[in-house]
Amino acid sequence: MSEPLIEETEEVATARAGGRPLVALESTVIAHGLPWPDNLHAAEALEAAVREAGAVPATIALADGRLKLGLDRDTLERLARGGAPVMKVSRRDFGAVLAHRGLGATTVAGTMAAAALAGIRVMATGGLGGVHRGAEASFDISADLGELARTPVAVVCSGAKSILDLPKTLELLETLGVPLLGYGCARLPAFYLRDSEHAAPARADSPEEVAAILQAQWGLGLGGGALVANPVPQSAALDPARFAGWLAEAEREAALQEVAGKSVTPFLLSRLHALSDGATLAANRALLIDNARLAGRIAVALAAGDGAVAARG
Repeated sequence: MSEPLIEETEEVATARAGGRPLVALESTVIAHGLPWPDNLHAAEALEAAVREAGAVPATIALADGRLKLGLDRDTLERLARGGAPVMKVSRRDFGAVLAHRGLGATTVAGTMAAAALAGIRVMATGGLGGVHRGAEASFDISADLGELARTPVAVVCSGAKSILDLPKTLELLETLGVPLLGYGCARLPAFYLRDSEHAAPARADSPEEVAAILQAQWGLGLGGGALVANPVPQSAALDPARFAGWLAEAEREAALQEVAGKSVTPFLLSRLHALSDGATLAANRALLIDNARLAGRIAVALAAGDGAVAARG
């Protein structure tokens, strides 16, 4: 008899059985987005923020031949320390990493796919992947966008990462039919920056309003996911002009070193951290926690809406 491929912690399994609201959390930020030990502390803070909002966190990763929904302390620390090579896992990578019993951290796309398998409808992350600058030549477009087009999970983020081609990313999201909500804002945030100067197609000002929009969209059977773009807290937001200078320098260094493919994003984020004397790290941590808290509140509102529908029916 083959071994099960999916393993839940007791907390996640109990929550699912009892119909409690769940929030999926990606693990790439732990393994590749933040340095040790900030990444471990941030992972614990994200789970705490979800719990404070009244939901149950399910941090997702692959380890020991299992897709893990919820992580014990040992697995969390293995990801954070990165002592063994940690794969970045998108939808296409699940089979290979599981079969080889590798250690894998899920991207936004990978986390969405895993969340959908477990019936989890909300996830939180920092910034969305998208269309990279120069994609008209490199075809470097994140799998996050395709996953949003097919998988019914709402992604709470602080917009697309600031290192991307934002206009092209927004155009592709429109083409793919992905609902995009500015949370409490009429213009979309851009990760470290509160305002990208691009108008939000729609706006929501409360978790309950987000939940109502999601339930209407999914209730029509249209499928696919949705984006909830939550600006970085004002206290941690970066100055746009200074950030533009840091990014230009980081991109120059990446070109000189011929960094390409999956290595581009972690390289740029690492250089931005150094060039900004840690300001990008502080902003990243603040927005991650804020997004996790909002995701928890949206999951709670969705569950309440489900209950109201059931009572009427």
